[in-house]
Amino acid sequence: MNSAPATPAQSINYPNSELKNALFIIAGVFSAAFGLESFLLSSRFIDGGVTGVSMLLATGFKLPLSLLILVINLPFIALGYRQLGRRFALRSALGIGGLALVLAVVPFPDVTHDLLLTAVFGGVFIGAGIGLAMRGGAVLDGTEIAALLVSRYVVLLKVSDLILILNVVIFGVAVLVLGTEPALYSMLTYFAAARVLEFVLNGIEQYTGVTIVSEHSDAIRKVITEKLGRGVTMYQGKSGYGARGEQGMERDIVFTVVTRLELPGLRTAVQEIDPKAFIVQYRIDDAQGGIIKKRALH
Repeated sequence: MNSAPATPAQSINYPNSELKNALFIIAGVFSAAFGLESFLLSSRFIDGGVTGVSMLLATGFKLPLSLLILVINLPFIALGYRQLGRRFALRSALGIGGLALVLAVVPFPDVTHDLLLTAVFGGVFIGAGIGLAMRGGAVLDGTEIAALLVSRYVVLLKVSDLILILNVVIFGVAVLVLGTEPALYSMLTYFAAARVLEFVLNGIEQYTGVTIVSEHSDAIRKVITEKLGRGVTMYQGKSGYGARGEQGMERDIVFTVVTRLELPGLRTAVQEIDPKAFIVQYRIDDAQGGIIKKRALH
């Protein structure tokens, strides 16, 4: 097979370079702190997750945000220690501690008072910070760890579902504590952060799995391996199950993994060989091994 997806534990606990990880985490800490201090706090906006809970408590009870971020996040790191490993827990503890320290001692300027710019760019810097820290094998927010652990016992909900439910509750409380308008702007901040986080983790060259069913599978295989320079996996299947009845014709099915930038060239090459080829594509968060294009910073 041309590629195998990396497991979370492998990507977290077996880094290519601890120095590179440290640089990612430091950059992530300062980016997230800048987004919080220079944009959100002065406008009383919040982010989602544990950071959002900390900001709500800081607003409601006049407590230091840096202390709340540290205290509320650390129990989640401790809970995830057995699941994600000692290295991950240590790096995350240092990252969260670093974020709390930077928020406490580094004076960031208040960049703008425009509410829309505050919501969008606050989310951009926070999402970039969280993504950079994750690229370094750490987290700056314990929400994902909590959702992962809960999902093991609540089988009907995925991790993403649990994170969404938690954030719906957080922003619902924000309406009561901060008011409707700040809560709505805070939701915009969260969406901006989520999009930037995805971009930092996956980049413009996100991996895409492609399955191709065609009568000309061997010709397609040769184009992918010889012209595009990517590996393929061939497996047997049967086509012809549908509205036209069960014909059960045997087919060699082609599977490959390419980056998003390589995808148009692949589709064009396949359609030149067989315009009627059935092509299914789907996102892959990460892949390693085989003959795949290495993404930048990976």
